[in-house]
Amino acid sequence: MDVSPKTLIDQQPITRLQYTTVLICFLMNMLDGMDVMVISYAAPAIAKSWKSSPEALGIVFSSGLFGMTFGALLLAPFADTLGRKTMILISAAIMGVSIYLTAESTSVLHLIGFRFVSGLGIGSMLASTAALAAEYTPDKTKDFWVSFAIGGYPVGAVLSGLVAARVIPESGWQTMFQLAGMATLVALPVIQFFLTESLEFYLKSQPADALVKANVILDRMRMNTLSVLPPKPTRRQGIPLTAVLDGEYKTPTIQLWIALFLAFATLYFLTSWIPKLASNAGLSIELAIYAGTVFNVGAFFGIVTQGYFSSRIGLKKTIGIFLIMTGVLMAIFGLFMGSSLLLVLFGLLGFGIQGGFVGLYAVAARLYPTEFRTTGVGWSIGIGRLGGIIGPAVGGVLIGMGLSMVTNFLIYAVPTIFAGIMTLYISSKKIR
Repeated sequence: MDVSPKTLIDQQPITRLQYTTVLICFLMNMLDGMDVMVISYAAPAIAKSWKSSPEALGIVFSSGLFGMTFGALLLAPFADTLGRKTMILISAAIMGVSIYLTAESTSVLHLIGFRFVSGLGIGSMLASTAALAAEYTPDKTKDFWVSFAIGGYPVGAVLSGLVAARVIPESGWQTMFQLAGMATLVALPVIQFFLTESLEFYLKSQPADALVKANVILDRMRMNTLSVLPPKPTRRQGIPLTAVLDGEYKTPTIQLWIALFLAFATLYFLTSWIPKLASNAGLSIELAIYAGTVFNVGAFFGIVTQGYFSSRIGLKKTIGIFLIMTGVLMAIFGLFMGSSLLLVLFGLLGFGIQGGFVGLYAVAARLYPTEFRTTGVGWSIGIGRLGGIIGPAVGGVLIGMGLSMVTNFLIYAVPTIFAGIMTLYISSKKIR
């Protein structure tokens, strides 16, 4: 009998354990979306209260992205040795404590520090949940399920936006951070008692008691248990980055990094600055928050739609179309200024940029093997987040210079289109 977990999972119907695993990954990414976006929703109120400049807020946004970068690069790879579940627990604890304490900030410097620490957890959470979802889903529908799991991100952003629109005007921005922190901490027992460690991790990394733990999972999935562990794969020599950039992985990895860098730059410019730009355009704080919320509603539907079509016509073609069309919409944004269709356009931008962006996570999860999958996904996200750091910071400078929303959108249309083109040319036989 072929005991490969990949073969077992590919050939049999999805079980309750697998659905539960993907659902918890979805929930964890909901918390990720909430914790990332809460600073954007609070930004107009903080700016008004502290009389902060756009440049200062740009640094706050980017500090969180610096944290996410280090979380993806330095923390996420530990999931390949400690396990996906352990890393998800650690990530949630970091997020919950730091987000809650952000409410105690009394200066921009405090915000920068807390956003950096929370970013560490957010960055490692995204990489770990993407890897776990990929390892528990059949090959033919893997792209959909990975995209679905990451799709929790905009759902969390939407729900927190709806709450923020009520809480911030009535109770202050500090209360919003307290609520977000408590919601994340409450998830810790859910992870501990209901999330299952990766079967592939037990069989290939083979930590202590791996056979017993793997057989418990196989039994719960109604599969034949094992009498012995399969031969342990030979570890690649060198640091994890060497493995990611080795042989057949080198060229597609560099192509993926470029696409993610460019897509991240645009995505985080949009998610960070849409509420503030809308506020500058004359909308009330409540309506400015709703503009960001509409963006994230579109994002969820874009992610699910992208996952559906990626499973049928291929990841590269689907993602490329999503990103290029988003760039075109951004380039013609000025045609919609003052129109009742403006909020619809925000939704379409979220649909396209998030759908394409999350599809790149699925590319990373499919590209790398179990032995260093979280490392590969983490480094891809980490390199991409460098673009995410630059995007909001440059946006802050451009807005501080007095450039309009239309001009900013036109500028950021360029990297979006190039990200779509680069995705179309990713050279790997594992990805179509």
